[in-house]
Amino acid sequence: MEQYVISGGKSLAGEVTISGAKNAALGILAGAIICDDFVTIENLPDVNDTNILLEAIAAIGAVVDRVDRHTVRINGATIHTEMVDYDYIQKIRASYYLLGALLAKRGNATVAMPGGCDIGSRPIDQHLKGFRALGAKVTTENGFVHAQADHLRASHIFLDVVSVGATINIMLAAVMAEGQTIIENVAKEPHIVDVANFLNSLGANIKGAGTDVIRIRGVQKLHGNSYSIIPDQIEAGTFMCVAAATKGDVLLKNVIPKHLEAITAKLVEIGAEVNEYDDSVRVCCSRRPHASTVKTRVYPGFPTDMQPQMAALLMFGEGTSYINETIFENRFKYVAELRKMGANIKVEGSQMAVIEGIEKATAATLDTPDLRAGAALTIAALATEGRSVIRDIEYIERGYENFDEKLRALGASIEKTPVPAGRRKNKFA
Repeated sequence: MEQYVISGGKSLAGEVTISGAKNAALGILAGAIICDDFVTIENLPDVNDTNILLEAIAAIGAVVDRVDRHTVRINGATIHTEMVDYDYIQKIRASYYLLGALLAKRGNATVAMPGGCDIGSRPIDQHLKGFRALGAKVTTENGFVHAQADHLRASHIFLDVVSVGATINIMLAAVMAEGQTIIENVAKEPHIVDVANFLNSLGANIKGAGTDVIRIRGVQKLHGNSYSIIPDQIEAGTFMCVAAATKGDVLLKNVIPKHLEAITAKLVEIGAEVNEYDDSVRVCCSRRPHASTVKTRVYPGFPTDMQPQMAALLMFGEGTSYINETIFENRFKYVAELRKMGANIKVEGSQMAVIEGIEKATAATLDTPDLRAGAALTIAALATEGRSVIRDIEYIERGYENFDEKLRALGASIEKTPVPAGRRKNKFA
């Protein structure tokens, strides 16, 4: 087990290149196994979640050829089992995408129930509703989900709640279903569009991704191709908050500025300067942020995955800020850790946090409760003079590639060190 040791209080400056989108990559990797030809995926983020999913795909028999760190070739023709019981697959949320992919490919799938960060209830009932609508028989037993269909047929599906995971999973399952599937009340995040574009590049017929209604005309087979994953919207947003919190000047390269509009608008509102270019964004800040109100929404609203990072920035703000979390009910676990640094944050119920800004915080040893919370704690430590320690960084490495190296390139004093033996905990989700 490892930890970050941070000597904060420095203004960070320079350039950082944003990696491929983790959330898009997970759906794309699962979709690649539907094809019986080689599929080349480029701009793949080298993070724990994608690596675990690749190992699980190899474990069921698919060819997985790591061309280089950010490129992989996958061929699903050699898959020999529809049961996914890889040791670590329950540790990641995206394991459920193999249900939709295997159901489309083989008409049969058995996958261990997904895990992931404990940020609130994330039921998969909408996924299963979609599979059943396509003609599958779905059961859950002993920690596994089993889906089976002799023949998938198109259907008209209305999601009861907007769900990124269900939208992607139903798309995967429906790409070869007979007829035209219509999915309404779908998620519109950039990675939804990226997964749809990827599947279309293999010969699928998907229209409407990025809108409220997706239409999928089933095809008989998919063919091989090469595809490059979009940049990671949340990694980019995190480094934007790093620049603002440390009163820095950072140029983010390999980004799609349109995907960052909600984050950019909020940073400008609190006093940062944001300049957009074709595929890069520069964030400068020379003063304490103004107080603000942040309300998480489905895309194109402010992303829930950026809520903790924004809270870490606003803890240094002038005045009273409010965070209203509307997506997950257990996303304020990081607040107790920020309080160790002197943050004045109160959580009201499960959806509201009230932040009374402080001018300076105190360095502390902090425990990471989940992926995005870990990024938030790192931001707070970077903005605070003194030596802070961030433990349980395996959470952070689930979704951020070379996080410490990228921060060091901006001038941060951050080192990854082993956790002293007496302080190690057996903890990973």
